[in-house]
Amino acid sequence: MHGSQNITTVEVHSEDKEVVIALGSNVGDRIHNFNKALQLMKKLGISITRHGCLYETEPAYVTDQPLFLNSAVRGVTKLGPRDLLGVLKRIEKEMGRTEGIRFGPRLIDLDILFYGKYTVNTDDLTIPHERIWERPFVMAPLIDLLGSSFESDDDDTVASWHSLSKFSGGLYEAWEKLGGESLFGNDKMRRVIPIGNNDNNNNILWDWSKRTSVMGVLNLTPDSFSDGGKYQSVESAVAQVHRMISDGADIIDLGAQSTRPLASRVSVEEELDRLIPILEACRCIATAEGKLLSVDTFYSKVALEAVNNGAHIVNDVSGGKLDADMFRVVAGLEVPYVATHMRGDPTTMQNSDNLQYDNVVEQVASELNSRVRDAELSGIPAWRVIVDPGIGFSKNTEHNLDILMGLGSIREELAKKSLAVSHAPLLIGPSRKRFLGVICNRPAAVDRDAATVASVTAGILGGANIVRVHNVRDNVDAAKLCDAMLKRKGSVT
Repeated sequence: MHGSQNITTVEVHSEDKEVVIALGSNVGDRIHNFNKALQLMKKLGISITRHGCLYETEPAYVTDQPLFLNSAVRGVTKLGPRDLLGVLKRIEKEMGRTEGIRFGPRLIDLDILFYGKYTVNTDDLTIPHERIWERPFVMAPLIDLLGSSFESDDDDTVASWHSLSKFSGGLYEAWEKLGGESLFGNDKMRRVIPIGNNDNNNNILWDWSKRTSVMGVLNLTPDSFSDGGKYQSVESAVAQVHRMISDGADIIDLGAQSTRPLASRVSVEEELDRLIPILEACRCIATAEGKLLSVDTFYSKVALEAVNNGAHIVNDVSGGKLDADMFRVVAGLEVPYVATHMRGDPTTMQNSDNLQYDNVVEQVASELNSRVRDAELSGIPAWRVIVDPGIGFSKNTEHNLDILMGLGSIREELAKKSLAVSHAPLLIGPSRKRFLGVICNRPAAVDRDAATVASVTAGILGGANIVRVHNVRDNVDAAKLCDAMLKRKGSVT
């Protein structure tokens, strides 16, 4: 084999080769099909290292068929290109794919886009895939697997992929020629996150970009900084959930462990004792109202039990740092994961060492990228990740302000290493936090709702997609106004 030369023979390599594989499905439970395909790929000698975002797209060529899900993954394998093709065909067959009309419905479709630095031209295999350059639903997830500039991908293999695009600007220019980010904003192509439906095991797709989602806080602790002790009984918690849903909450975030500064850690058992009875009571309410339940925990055992009892999302303030099993457990649960930036733990996060930043925006983004990278390598696809820059966690007042004003810059910094991560939903949680009290001279947390609305407004206009708040009603109004302004701005530009 020779780099960038056409080949007609195939061999198995002793060295790993980096590959890109596209996934598509429009029959049955499409996300289940993706999950199964990825599991079989790993089992059969393809180690997945990166995931693109998940896209729901209108069908191409043959248009009278269901919508497709599309994505792409980067991986490494010792399989030669012909053997890799054979493995992918085997997976398709084992999963139940049958021959149908060309470009017609597919239970699963797996295509090799790139194989190392090589081109392949045989009767049954062409690499790069000959239709990459005309398919936005292939190019979008392919671009996700890269950083935002040539310099960010200091990799000879990636450089060869750019050169194979036939554009001087490489794959980036090829994507822009198809329309790039201008393709989004309608139902023809949209980024989505799969949400498991705990009642019938089918996945629903959350189009989080259409409007801001409001996450209502339900603290089940005796010592939370804002409302500790108010919602420890099932009755009081259920009443508050009804109230938040009535006020417009999209997600209810249940936390049974305080993460305020200097909070003492409680055991897994105590956290579960507080959480599970209330979670079980809230599950039916959320299902009936079409709302999502999130569990705020840094324990993998709590995450496991919570999801098994109805939670849809795991919200981990530690970004996986406080429990070595968290990523592995969440990967197995196949639920969205909120990766939050924090240094240390609640008892140490505000000490002087953890508050040292040269540039808080750049360092938060870099540290978040590192956590998400580890999560991906543990099996959590980028299409299930939500990022939270951690306002109030290992930050002082100035840092929090820099983050609120710099959400767009955080996305840009995330993009340097991974465009997929930069496209993930961005969650912020400034609600009633101490820095608002410092600025507005409001010592009591419950008196900081007006400042919370102001900070949420700034965050949404700066690019936040999800806001985590205590006072749902006022912040739902703020989110609606911000969404209307952003929509108006988009319509006149």
